[in-house]
Amino acid sequence: MTKRADVAIVGAGILGLTTARALLARDPQRRIVVIEKEEHPAHHQTGRNSGVIHSGIYYKPDSGKTAMVAAGRANLMAFLDQHGITYDMCGKVVVAVSGDELPRLDALEVRAAENRVGTERLTRVGLREREPHIEGVAALLVPSAGIVDYGTVCQALVDELTSAGVEIRYGTKVTSAAVGSDAVALSTNGDNLTVDSIVNCSGLHCDRVAAATGADTGGVRVMPFRGEYYELAPHARSLVNHLVYPLPDPDFPFLGVHLTRMIDGSIHAGPNAVPALKREGYRWRDISVRDSAEIAFDKRTWVLARKYWRKEAGEIHRSLSRRAFLKALRRLCPELERRDLEPSSSGVRAQAITPDGSLLDDFAFADSPRAVHVMNAPSPAATASFAIAETVADQHDRVLAQI
Repeated sequence: MTKRADVAIVGAGILGLTTARALLARDPQRRIVVIEKEEHPAHHQTGRNSGVIHSGIYYKPDSGKTAMVAAGRANLMAFLDQHGITYDMCGKVVVAVSGDELPRLDALEVRAAENRVGTERLTRVGLREREPHIEGVAALLVPSAGIVDYGTVCQALVDELTSAGVEIRYGTKVTSAAVGSDAVALSTNGDNLTVDSIVNCSGLHCDRVAAATGADTGGVRVMPFRGEYYELAPHARSLVNHLVYPLPDPDFPFLGVHLTRMIDGSIHAGPNAVPALKREGYRWRDISVRDSAEIAFDKRTWVLARKYWRKEAGEIHRSLSRRAFLKALRRLCPELERRDLEPSSSGVRAQAITPDGSLLDDFAFADSPRAVHVMNAPSPAATASFAIAETVADQHDRVLAQI
């Protein structure tokens, strides 16, 4: 059976759901269907992240990340208050562990001021007053960082959308897309669907969905990176009061292992960042022949390997050795012992990579006839999601206006 709607949104993570909300707000008569291949929302990146409400301290002042975090977090907080969703603005500390890291802490303080993120400089004594078990010579306190369960946020979005008439189809996978002069014909593992336009918020599969519509994305491809976590055993949770981060390494695009309070009271330790051998490869034994071959035979994989092999070797070592993972954590919290760590969940980050082997750092979007594609939305996308949705809705309406 073929059914017709105005807009099909592929993906029921937080970006797909907030985009549906933004499109509906602009035209309450729009017939919107959200297509999700899993049996519930937020199954992948949204439901497997660290739950942080980001402050926007790290990003380049002129980047989309900085602008959208500033706007998006305000809308996120309003949504949380409107729906009575529990959150905790617990703040975070970014720690200079040794004296040679102080220039990087100074630079981060300048960046925070440029991004209008309030911070407080802590001496060693000030850090110990707030975090008695954390080691460092100085730190930046960022009061505007917090935590929430983004899965709960997505369920509230689902409830709001379905009450407004939006259809959400779970267990439905897009198998092909044919873009015609007057519509897009989507084939799925269930009913086929004819729509005026589509919005691609499919995360780990965004490049493949974009290719199915004939979009020119400039050769951008998704490379999956798995982030693995431990969590502190209940008896060790008192060692951490805030979110505790090391200073980011300017030569590596990931933040390094850190200690993250969760809204349920647990404390996650991690993540590392290792290549996943499957787009949704949450364990080493999760292997896809297609995905692995795509990684192995793509020249940009080897460009990345040459650039980051030393750093990535350390990430893989921490993945395979709890002792090595613990050693990295003990730079921040020397009192941690092996018995304090318990295995926890993992997530896979959809990291866009360009044809020259560069990792896209900022949010990235593309469009094609009757389609808009979110091509890169790593952290802090959940925090920025309501602002990203407005950007996508703007782009969607421009695309339709050009037809």
